[in-house]
Amino acid sequence: MTDTAPAPYRVLARKYRPTRFADLIGQEAMVRTLSNAIASGRIAHAFVLTGVRGIGKTTTARIVARALNCIGPDGKGGPTTEPCGVCEHCVAIADDRHMDVVEMDAASHNGVDEIRDLTDGARYRPVKARYKIYILDEVHMLSKPAFNALLKTLEEPPEHVKFIFATTEIRKVPVTVLSRCQRFDLRRIDQAVMAGYLAAVAGKEGRKLSPAAAALLGRAADGSARDGLSLLDRALAHVEGEVGESEVRALLGLADRTQVFDLFEALMKGDAKAALTQLADSYRSGADPAVVVQDLLDVTHWLTRLKVAPGLADDPTVPEAERARGRNLAARLSMPSLARAWQMLLKGLGEIQQAPTPLAAAEMVMVRLTYASDLPTPGEIVSGAGNGSAMPGSSSGARAPAGGGGRTTVAMSSSTVRAPGGSGQVQALRAQPDSAPAASPEEKPDPKSFVELVQLFQDKREGILHAHLVGGVHLISFEPGKLVFQRAESAPRNLNALLKPLLDRWTNRTWAVLMEDNTQGAPTLSQQAHVQREAQKAAAATHPLVDAVLKAFPGSTIEAVRGVAAGAATGAALGEESPSLDDDAEE
Repeated sequence: MTDTAPAPYRVLARKYRPTRFADLIGQEAMVRTLSNAIASGRIAHAFVLTGVRGIGKTTTARIVARALNCIGPDGKGGPTTEPCGVCEHCVAIADDRHMDVVEMDAASHNGVDEIRDLTDGARYRPVKARYKIYILDEVHMLSKPAFNALLKTLEEPPEHVKFIFATTEIRKVPVTVLSRCQRFDLRRIDQAVMAGYLAAVAGKEGRKLSPAAAALLGRAADGSARDGLSLLDRALAHVEGEVGESEVRALLGLADRTQVFDLFEALMKGDAKAALTQLADSYRSGADPAVVVQDLLDVTHWLTRLKVAPGLADDPTVPEAERARGRNLAARLSMPSLARAWQMLLKGLGEIQQAPTPLAAAEMVMVRLTYASDLPTPGEIVSGAGNGSAMPGSSSGARAPAGGGGRTTVAMSSSTVRAPGGSGQVQALRAQPDSAPAASPEEKPDPKSFVELVQLFQDKREGILHAHLVGGVHLISFEPGKLVFQRAESAPRNLNALLKPLLDRWTNRTWAVLMEDNTQGAPTLSQQAHVQREAQKAAAATHPLVDAVLKAFPGSTIEAVRGVAAGAATGAALGEESPSLDDDAEE
């Protein structure tokens, strides 16, 4: 009696490798094109298959080789879209021992000598099969001389030769090679399709995979069939009986989805204590800190998409709890806060992956997020920068930071920043310059003339609007509370809409700012200042001393006149220096 050794175990990725076009999942467009080409006899001499790892490039190449060389069970068949799988060619190709189907790894055989041997052998007709087929995996790894050695044969190959190239880096393949091939881009497999496929494979193995567990594995596979089957292999070995969601989460180091939403909400509330507690609980449950941050990035992305397209919440593939929480949080959070959270989490993920202690790095990311949760957005900073008032969220009734602790005031030049002692709101205030006494909140500037109004915009540091008022406004009429002007071509079309809210806020009154294009206004302040300067130069030129200097130095000109106070008001509005009291003319 002899003992029979058990058959070696084959991993699922090899056991369930497709052998027919019908077995390929998620590649309907490519399958349809290849099937129609084979059925109609329009078979290209070279194909290039590109896509992410484990998507089925080499598998597709082997299926094409079988389809082109299959002779059917009776030995009389031709190229077919449904290889029989039982003829000598189908069996030999499946066992990787067919002498006319050469599969070469270009990563380890990337020299010019190997390609010369290949092209020399391509001249000879196949020994048994209909076509001699060369499959080059990871073809982008070939050296430049090797690519050059392949070009001529690839452009004009013998009629009995077919080339099939596979690569994950299509951009590294020379365009001279791509132009000689028929290209197929294999798509990432959709998560829902992947989840159904993995559940079906588990059923064939006599095991049951819960829908939630299948969804988690499908998401972790990232569109790769081989990665999905490898993860399923691990899950089936990890658990006896039905594979549930909790087991898969423990296997992959994932945090519970509800816990991820709770953690994200604590971060957005500025509750550092709750956020760190949630992170610690997830870590003790086996979650990887880097994966937790990746889950937070997924939540941020999901909420941002919901704000842009609320209809996405109606997708039936999204769990009901995730839809409800997503709608709630998307309605309460602003787009700038979500964008800021995305940037901080993305930067924090890189720090976690490089840190010697990932948990400590993740905790620092959480603390930074809670501190930044109530920082004013750039738009709020810009809108509140010129009025000396508190920024949004800095009112006296603002809530205290959830992390506890008092507030610390840090004086920096002309600004005061109030930072929370714990983790919560951060208030930014803009104070008056140190050299000038701070104005009381009740004092509101009220310009009595157009020049004073222009000066007000300079004092408030609204440089762009100040420039438009100086060079792009033809004044028609002015009175306190009402400004009517004609817009110059250089001024924006909505200049009145830009001026009004600032004037309303600064003066504590409602302004009427009107633009009339059909009424001729006065020259701009810039034009008036130019006319005044030219008049001053002309008057200075009549002075006997200046006239003598001009005659003594032929070609000299008067560039500026000082000591003339007539243009002081306009000069101040233009931001020019006040004239001095000397009577010299500068040349």
